[in-house]
Amino acid sequence: MHSRFISSLVGLALLALTSCGTPEESETRPQGTNVLSEPTLRQALAGQVNFVAHIKPILEAKCAACHNRQALPGKISLASREEALRTGTLRGFIVPGQPEASPFITRIGTAHAAVQAMPPVGESLTQEETRVIKRWIAQGAAWPAGETGSLRTSPH
Repeated sequence: MHSRFISSLVGLALLALTSCGTPEESETRPQGTNVLSEPTLRQALAGQVNFVAHIKPILEAKCAACHNRQALPGKISLASREEALRTGTLRGFIVPGQPEASPFITRIGTAHAAVQAMPPVGESLTQEETRVIKRWIAQGAAWPAGETGSLRTSPH
């Protein structure tokens, strides 16, 4: 009887472990869908990445609602270029020309185990969106000033 009880517990534990999906499949961080259309993604991945056409829609849809001065005072803000490039204890969040040195890239997509993947809730960025953002940063992270470069920080 004891061994049957242990076998049942082991079976339940295995069932629980195998039914837990990856973070991308979790209820709080579902697999993302592309914000940009397929033709727009192809254009961004093949040529010069444009902030207004390619980056701004992704950041507004998946990042800016949390990463702004009102939602996270004193934390990383993506509301404007000045705020995203601001240096502090963690350096700039975006390091133009250096995607691998940019903490932003470390936190989107599949993050290092010691770093929480962003966004912690809501749709994750797709692999294509992450590639577009990496290309944009590698190309210098051009981000216009003024209203054109400001992100809407609240949902539609």
